[in-house]
Amino acid sequence: MNMQTLYLIVPLAPLVGAIIAGLFGKWVGRTGAHLATIAGVAVSLIASVLVFQDVLAGHTFNGTVYTWMVLGDLRFEVGFLIDPLTAMMMLVVTFVSLMVHIYTIGYMHDDPGYQRFFSYISLFTFSMLMLVMSNNFLQLFFGWEAVGLVSYLLIGFWYTKETAIYANLKAFLVNRVGDFGFILGIGLVLAHFGSLDYATVFARAPSLASETVTLWPGESWMLMTVIGILLFIGAMGKSAQFPLHVWLPDSMEGPTPISALIHAATMVTAGIFMVARMSPLYELSDVALSFIMVIGAITALFMGLLGIVQNDIKRVIAYSTLSQLGYMTVALGASAYSVAVFHLMTHAFFKALLFLAAGSVIIAMHHNQDIRYMGGLKKYMPITWITSLIGSLALIGTPFLSGFYSKETIIEAVKLSNLPLAGLAYWAVLIGVFVTAFYSFRMYFLVFHGKERFHQGHAHGNEPDAHHAAHHGGTPHETPWVVTGPLLALALPSLAIGYMTIEPMLYGDFFGGAIYVADRHPVMHELNQHFHGALAMGLHAVVTLPFWLAAAGVGLSAFFYLKRPDIPAAIAQRFKFLHRMLLNKYWFDELYGWLFAKGARMLGGGLWRRGDQNVIDGFFVNGSAHLVERFSRLVKAFQSGYIYHYAFAMLIGVFALVTWFARLN
Repeated sequence: MNMQTLYLIVPLAPLVGAIIAGLFGKWVGRTGAHLATIAGVAVSLIASVLVFQDVLAGHTFNGTVYTWMVLGDLRFEVGFLIDPLTAMMMLVVTFVSLMVHIYTIGYMHDDPGYQRFFSYISLFTFSMLMLVMSNNFLQLFFGWEAVGLVSYLLIGFWYTKETAIYANLKAFLVNRVGDFGFILGIGLVLAHFGSLDYATVFARAPSLASETVTLWPGESWMLMTVIGILLFIGAMGKSAQFPLHVWLPDSMEGPTPISALIHAATMVTAGIFMVARMSPLYELSDVALSFIMVIGAITALFMGLLGIVQNDIKRVIAYSTLSQLGYMTVALGASAYSVAVFHLMTHAFFKALLFLAAGSVIIAMHHNQDIRYMGGLKKYMPITWITSLIGSLALIGTPFLSGFYSKETIIEAVKLSNLPLAGLAYWAVLIGVFVTAFYSFRMYFLVFHGKERFHQGHAHGNEPDAHHAAHHGGTPHETPWVVTGPLLALALPSLAIGYMTIEPMLYGDFFGGAIYVADRHPVMHELNQHFHGALAMGLHAVVTLPFWLAAAGVGLSAFFYLKRPDIPAAIAQRFKFLHRMLLNKYWFDELYGWLFAKGARMLGGGLWRRGDQNVIDGFFVNGSAHLVERFSRLVKAFQSGYIYHYAFAMLIGVFALVTWFARLN
């Protein structure tokens, strides 16, 4: 088998599984559906491993698979770019997807939409693989929109729930805003470069670095700045960056397995991957990079703060995803693209682990998701407990765990950046370390330690059968192996992948020419000067500020939620406005509802009353009818039936015609 066939197998195997489960689900049954899709993703993972090994041996590929359309010199193609960046993304996507597929057997066991769900998640995997393997903007856009479409189907999977329908519509509409900017950016690339092929565009970019575009009369901007910002607006939608972040927490209405897939390894990382892939364009505009850094800093800090007041176990993790995506975005703005992608990889493992562990807890709690009605689960669910602890420690950047190496390097990269607003971004990500540790271990302590609270109160879950309160189900117990197996498999890379890969990925030549950094952005060079190996970095961490900020966050959450749970309640009472502001998510939903939803309704109502009723119906339709009616009345007056009336009319008519001809001559 040649390598090009292997490249085709990677995305097509999950697609075949999706078709079997989706179109032939009734015939193959539940077992056939999960076997077909799991086999498809497993084949894709094996093929990705072989491709990765081939890339490590120095073999890359950039070529066309299928020509869709030719317009003059312009070619619209489906093609693959296989380089270290693509190969790494393929491994992450297929591995996390396989774990989610296996986990789904246990989680969705009793769901009537079992086959449909497996079809969707397999189709989602196909879409993401097409996105990361693309070698041109056309295919990138196809994958971009396909993951958006399938996420819409998955978030609203339980389509009888009003909240799920609201959430998937919200995700769809917010992403359309980002995608509008994205397609404008692609349009500008096509207009000025005359090609959609990455290699062609990147090769021509330096020659267009000084070109400007007039956005409106008298206002010119650098072409690369406009293209960079427009493409990043697309990333702001997909990767849920401020102010297009509002869809991601609501997307928790979907089943837990898809929360892990969408928010760990696939959809939300698409924007980060895209900016890293476009590094030859972004390196030509410091304005675009500064914009990216500021947006990332705002997201990293302020979205993390919202996790402190959440009581839904999945929403806490969702806000942690928002915050970590902000960290990746800050790294992109600092020109540390490889660091952002490194954090993308490590985050994919420990965030998928946290989501799936949360799902395990939800199963044991009979679909109660409120952490206030949990507690003391450590002794009942030892595997879920230890894997959750590993995921939480990786998330907060505990030395030697995977998240530590990527998160610590991001903070250092921002500190070394020479962009104008790098100082503010540095303090945002630094404070974010404390915030992340506090809300992560608030959730951990409330779920696994302290008093058992699951025999009191009522369930507040999002799942369709949330009315089964935990106290109706007896004592919680560990979940089946199809649930705990993927947790253990994800815990291993969450522990070790950072230690193993930091040196080749960040300071070796792993990415090669896949990522470009200009000489005037020396962050990676300076980081290299300070790096003395993964072991030394881990040992040195205990004297750094981020380590002690994380430790302070863990310690404070332990004190508040294990020793003195009355203090958080007292603080919330003392600072009512701040607490209400966090609970209401800074009122962004209300603002968008008032400004856009209500504004659109008012505009539509005005157009209907003024335009449709008054102008179209009133003037054109009814007006023309009235005009005909009045003319008819006038003509009717001459239709009397008397001959002398008709003779008089004829004489007047002849007189008028003679006069008209006389004037003409």
